[in-house]
Amino acid sequence: MLIILGVVTFLDRINISVAGSSIMKDLNLTPEEWGWVQSAFILSYGLMQIPMGAFGDRHGHRKVLSLIVLWWSIFTALTGFAGGLASLLVIRFMFGVGEAGSSPCSTGVISRWFEKHEVGKAQGYVWAASRMGGALTPFVVIPVMTLLGWREAFYILGALGVVWAVAWYMFYRDKKEPEATPIYNKVSDEKPRINWGAILRNRQFWIICSMYFFYAFGSWFFFSWFPTFMELGRGFDKGELTYAVAVPFIMSMLGNISGGYLTDKLTKKYGIKIGRKALGSSSLAVSAVCMFLAAFIPGKMTVFIFLSLCFGIFDLMLPSAWALCIDLGKKSAGAISGAMNTFGNIGGFCCGILFGYLVQSSGNYNLPLYMIAGMLIISAILFAFINPTKPIVDED
Repeated sequence: MLIILGVVTFLDRINISVAGSSIMKDLNLTPEEWGWVQSAFILSYGLMQIPMGAFGDRHGHRKVLSLIVLWWSIFTALTGFAGGLASLLVIRFMFGVGEAGSSPCSTGVISRWFEKHEVGKAQGYVWAASRMGGALTPFVVIPVMTLLGWREAFYILGALGVVWAVAWYMFYRDKKEPEATPIYNKVSDEKPRINWGAILRNRQFWIICSMYFFYAFGSWFFFSWFPTFMELGRGFDKGELTYAVAVPFIMSMLGNISGGYLTDKLTKKYGIKIGRKALGSSSLAVSAVCMFLAAFIPGKMTVFIFLSLCFGIFDLMLPSAWALCIDLGKKSAGAISGAMNTFGNIGGFCCGILFGYLVQSSGNYNLPLYMIAGMLIISAILFAFINPTKPIVDED
């Protein structure tokens, strides 16, 4: 069910990016205005990560996930009714409020249902599914846009989320069966309390959040500006765009699956510092080189190759980062992962705005890629300073 949710989440999220040039033309939006549209979602998505993660931990993921998926599915459909910049900003902001709970609540579910040595693989598959959703989006959205128009694509995808929300509420239970083996974080009827004072005083917490802030400049480029960059910046037509967008997301999917297995295997064999820390830091550093080369070397095929490699390589670290939230956060894994993702989405918000302003002022779509490469290098350095052997939250 979480894998299916990952697909649905990114179908609903990436569809506006695939339809971006058509929406900009239909609603007469400039690159600066489109940057604000992209970032309106990222802003609310980031601001609500901590509340949604804590809300799911405290009130149970059965009801919370059902409600938030239903919420964002309604606003996915309402995106098709947007008539201009103002309405689009409001709808995308409210859409982000719902989607904010997806990742932290999924992490909360994984922390309760999976053994410690399996959480990396579980995170890898869930994140890989989200990338598969991104890869499928152009194959769903572009044909619907061609036949019916961009608005109809949002109506159809909104309905998918409603179906998932109903199925999740019917299927999932917050408490494991009594005869089941003990799980990593035992679930009891007692609502866990989150010690935010201890969390905020912990240096590890701030390093993890800062690392994710700079990483998100890379990830949110692919989630927001990437299709528009390929079409308007490097000259891909609609037919070419389908595969030019899908392949990097498939690479990311493979990166997440491989990263999930690698982090668990390396952790088991060499310890948590190698399994989480070394893998994450090296992946980010190599991806920064690929991003730089994509900006520096001209041509359609070269940018396609280097951006595909970049997306696949830096997402090798993603299961490690989210597994660290479970390793270090214990019972507060949902809240801490929500906080980490909040900082990531602040980074994504900055990326979306800065990308639009840089393009508007320079007329050069390559210039923001140099900025993103620099941010990935900073993220790699910060990841190297994480100490995964010191929990942020005590078990007591």
